[in-house]
Amino acid sequence: MLIRSPKDWELPESAVTAEQIYRLRNRRDFLKSVGVGLAGAAFAPQALLAATAGFPSKENPAYPASALKPTAYEYITSYNNFYEFGTDKSEPKEYANKGWKTDPWTIEVFGLVNKPAKFDVNDLVGKLGGIEQRVYRHRCVEAWSMVIPWDGFPLAKLVALADPKPEAKFLLFTSFVDPKNAIGQRQGNLDYPYIEGLRLDEATNELAFIATGIYGKPIPNQNGAPLRLVTPWKYGFKGIKSIVKIEFTAKMPQNTWKVMNGREYGFYANVNPLVDHPRWSQASERIIGGGVFGGGRQATLMFNGYEKQVASLYKGLDLERNY
Repeated sequence: MLIRSPKDWELPESAVTAEQIYRLRNRRDFLKSVGVGLAGAAFAPQALLAATAGFPSKENPAYPASALKPTAYEYITSYNNFYEFGTDKSEPKEYANKGWKTDPWTIEVFGLVNKPAKFDVNDLVGKLGGIEQRVYRHRCVEAWSMVIPWDGFPLAKLVALADPKPEAKFLLFTSFVDPKNAIGQRQGNLDYPYIEGLRLDEATNELAFIATGIYGKPIPNQNGAPLRLVTPWKYGFKGIKSIVKIEFTAKMPQNTWKVMNGREYGFYANVNPLVDHPRWSQASERIIGGGVFGGGRQATLMFNGYEKQVASLYKGLDLERNY
């Protein structure tokens, strides 16, 4: 008999929302949820049908639905930082769905790799063997948190597909530029395109993930459709949204928030309750749920509760200087 030992960051099954409440079990349920009648499913818009590629996802037993209690879909999709569509938390849901199209979408993988390529997102999902479900903690540098059931694929699979050259040590991620449809880019609230980076060993860690969905549905525009980086041991600004390019490099790349304000935001962005932001404490976090400002507070965990999985990546590194 196989006995599975729970990971140190998991909660008991009694603490989780019932799986049937949030999980869409098949494509017919998805079509119903977005208002396409079953009788008319055959006549659904082509873009809608394409968006369902890879769904329903398969639960990864190492990251089960019973691990953590997810934040309600309502809050995950309406309380967002996505400066391309405004600086207020409510603006991305409104402005990212006014004419901005994320299907079709192409991502380019290049640089120090043996197999550079451009992929349609749906084709890429197929090449990587489909998608899976994982429930992760999400911790924003602004000291609030959620728990999000992501759908997607391990970043390590995409790295393997690209086949890095020996001199490749880092990945540089680049998001889109579309000022016609992205009101924040017209306002110039940040330098665009938004960029982020990871060390290669971080990118191939078991936790690093590319999200294509939330709660068993394709990821909404305001949450970073159609491809978003998820590194749950790091602050949320590391999770670059709507990726169009991934370049493998030999040197550590810049990242947008470090360029904008290097005193407050670093390259690593590891969750660390012992190192405060210059303007606020990181020792605790506000839980989003039960109302946007409800849910109380809880102590912040080192590496957001994933210390066992990632601490070895930073052995010997000064976590205060390399924030």
